[in-house]
Amino acid sequence: MAEVLILNPADTVAVLTARAAAGADPLGLGAPLPAPLAAGHKIARIAMAPGDRVVKFGQIIGLATQPIAAGEHVHSHNCAFSDHDRAYAVGADLAQAEAAVPEMAPQNFLGYARADGRVGTRNMIALCATVNCSATVIRHAAQELLAEGALAAFPNVDGIAAFAHGTGCGMAATGRGADHLERVLWGTATHPNVGATIFVGLGCEVMQLARMQARFGEAGSERFHGLSIQEMGGTRATIEKIKAEVRRLLPQVNAITRTPCPVSALTIGLQCGGSDGFSGITANPALGVASDMIVAQGGTVILSETPEIHGAEQLLLRRTTPEVAERLTACLDWWEDYTAQGGGSMDNNPSPGNKQGGITTILEKSLGAVAKAGATPLRAYYDYAEQVTAKGLVYMDTPGYDPVSATGQIAGGAQLVVFTTGRGSAFGSKPAPTIKIATSDRLFAAMPEDMDLNAGDVLSGVSLAEKGAEIYAAILRVASGEVTKSEAQGLGDNEFLPWQVGAVM
Repeated sequence: MAEVLILNPADTVAVLTARAAAGADPLGLGAPLPAPLAAGHKIARIAMAPGDRVVKFGQIIGLATQPIAAGEHVHSHNCAFSDHDRAYAVGADLAQAEAAVPEMAPQNFLGYARADGRVGTRNMIALCATVNCSATVIRHAAQELLAEGALAAFPNVDGIAAFAHGTGCGMAATGRGADHLERVLWGTATHPNVGATIFVGLGCEVMQLARMQARFGEAGSERFHGLSIQEMGGTRATIEKIKAEVRRLLPQVNAITRTPCPVSALTIGLQCGGSDGFSGITANPALGVASDMIVAQGGTVILSETPEIHGAEQLLLRRTTPEVAERLTACLDWWEDYTAQGGGSMDNNPSPGNKQGGITTILEKSLGAVAKAGATPLRAYYDYAEQVTAKGLVYMDTPGYDPVSATGQIAGGAQLVVFTTGRGSAFGSKPAPTIKIATSDRLFAAMPEDMDLNAGDVLSGVSLAEKGAEIYAAILRVASGEVTKSEAQGLGDNEFLPWQVGAVM
């Protein structure tokens, strides 16, 4: 008999923890499977009629669309998205969430203490394009400097990163799209993981450095410099000027060293991508335990990916204040309008890969995704790429698309990203490194050069508390300089992707 997992006594489905062969009867109900079924998929514990609620995690994940026999495979062929309860009990679990903050003695990691009081987990030089027209020059300059061994004599400099993107002109000079790009560029340039920044523009674009300076003031501006291709005399001349400026800055950036810094200085971005039927059972709740530990130390964790909390928002709203709840629900309303205007719906997610991995509806995916946030109170809400200043668990509005979401979190101040994946991901990020956690033993074995940690052993007896402590320890090691798998492979340049909203003109 294939192994099955029942997550809550109220569940009407069980989850396969191993592949079931054709003819197998996973629940011993006298209902042999007509075809093989992969691990992570669901089996009906009881018979269900059309319209009956399908329950997993003790929560509704959809409605039966046809008669489902006990022991039958439950998936998109017989279960569909349904609207969820919107009678939110805001704050009902706030006291319980306050009590969920664990007690821990203060701990340190080895970080780069900046003059503004923030702490870096990396010490990089950033080359930021204000517009797509300057993307090539910054990429070539970074590549040539590294090929020439420019960092060899500067052991405290962790890298030179080119932050290129596809916009900055042909866009409205005001409005949400401009706000997003300005916040991303400024947040990257003044990030605690960045020791110095060179902004590079064409010269005539919409997104002007002077305008950003006027908006954001002088905070952090002592660490950046600006130039334009038109003023420098063209492409090759600009590349040489960038290289010369980097070489001038290297001794200054190298002058800082790692020192003991409190974990309270950390801000962690929480991400999941390529999810499967185990994401909400192993890696995500284990990351939730680690999130609670960061919060207990006085640090910050950022939950995001708004389309992927749809249907599970009540779990957050029950442990927050009316003020934060109002902003989060308004954000969800905006997303429903936004997707409808584009001819879609919030249930366009899960992706085909998610469904192949056993996730049936966005309600099911969201319930697993929210587990990354742990059990502590939701303290604050932030717009995309807005600077995060609150401590504890906070929410930032972002799309579910991983590069766009992580770009916003990092621009908001996250010095490190933790990314869970069930199907497998080759994601990486700069200037904040990404730790990737596999949801299953199979994935960890299949992608050893991409996965930093394995949460699959939760299925074979390792407790979520133990796995969460392991993730927390890895966060402190990486924050102190341990190189992640994605860093070792050079990932992160192409994953810088600001959220583009509005007309392209």
